[in-house]
Amino acid sequence: MPGLLLRTLRGENLPTRPVWLMRQAGRYLPEYRALRERKGGFLALVYDTDAAAEITLQPIRRFGFDGAILFSDILIVPYAMGQELEFLAGEGPHLSPRLVDASLDSLHAVPERLTPIYETVSKVRASLGSERTLLGFAGSPWTVATYMVAGEGSRDQHDARAMAYQDRAGFQAIVDAITATTITYLAGQIAAGAEAVQLFDSWAGSLAPSEFERWVIAPNAAIVAALKARFPEIPVIGFPKGAGEKLVAYARETKVDALGLDETIDPLWAARVLPGDLPVQGNLDPLLLLAGGDELDARACAILDAFAERPHVFNLGHGIGQHTPIGHVERLLSVVRNWRK
Repeated sequence: MPGLLLRTLRGENLPTRPVWLMRQAGRYLPEYRALRERKGGFLALVYDTDAAAEITLQPIRRFGFDGAILFSDILIVPYAMGQELEFLAGEGPHLSPRLVDASLDSLHAVPERLTPIYETVSKVRASLGSERTLLGFAGSPWTVATYMVAGEGSRDQHDARAMAYQDRAGFQAIVDAITATTITYLAGQIAAGAEAVQLFDSWAGSLAPSEFERWVIAPNAAIVAALKARFPEIPVIGFPKGAGEKLVAYARETKVDALGLDETIDPLWAARVLPGDLPVQGNLDPLLLLAGGDELDARACAILDAFAERPHVFNLGHGIGQHTPIGHVERLLSVVRNWRK
């Protein structure tokens, strides 16, 4: 029988809630820090398939989460499209050439850069029991485009937003190319053993409503449709961070199987306005998990109670912080696992 997470993503409203945490394989874990110290930088870890599989499994061994999410990065897609990628200490990722300076046509695709990621998925699937769900992922085209245009992350995505207004056709070509590569990439992950996939749109909240329709909803709808045509049983989770009230249109028009909610969303509002049979995921504030205490318990229970009448995957509103104490994660898991609807 499928595990608790996969059943929930397929629409079952179960009395026990599955739980996994975004960025659950990462720097807050001492075993991750020890492995990274031995192996080297972040990108080296991603492309060392044994190390990447081990990192993916570390939080499963420690906490028994219901889902294991692939250890990788959303910028693997532009890397495979021909941009160079490096992670600089204290600065984060850098892509070159920046598409604010260079044309899309100047890039030469390197599709073999995707192959090791599929190998990692296969290795994790071989080591993961049937009761755990293996999650693949990719960045959504808008968020990936913001990095490709600017060459790095930014507070307001100025370069990408400006290009989207000033050069509609050029920016559309970038988004279309990302969309096509993302479909190939996620299909490869699924073929290798991923049982569900998530689309991360970390910068969706920076767009005006009409731009959101064009650059977030339309490409994500295309990805979902393409994946469903090939893998109709594989759930797709959409996570448009910062979308706010635009979540309703996103859910309706993209046809994702489940919707991730960030910490700014009122669960009572979401429970009221989103389709009643749509699984939702989230949405504890990662900073509350960092802080801990009685408020952590109370807020977790409030989220669980708000979504009691629909399929719900407990998660954070975004990624777990690197300084989060292990004991706080254990406390949260106790609350979630002891709750019953």
